[in-house]
Amino acid sequence: MAHTRFHQDINITMVTFTQSLVYHPVFAISCVVLLLLFLFGIHKRVVAPSIIASRCRHVLAEYNMSCDETGKLILKPRPAT
Repeated sequence: MAHTRFHQDINITMVTFTQSLVYHPVFAISCVVLLLLFLFGIHKRVVAPSIIASRCRHVLAEYNMSCDETGKLILKPRPAT
């Protein structure tokens, strides 16, 4: 008898996808919530402010200024000449 590296469970092929979701309700609910959040565009709302703030910081650096995550302007001291 040959030794196999992975053990295959024969019963796993007898369970349908829907039965598997019924057996794991927390996983099923979390997947549905995740899909709903992506459908409503939550990923854009989370990433967009940080992208805008980083672009503003890049432009404001030329004028010796910066901004925080909420968009408030930060004036830096003038460099000594």
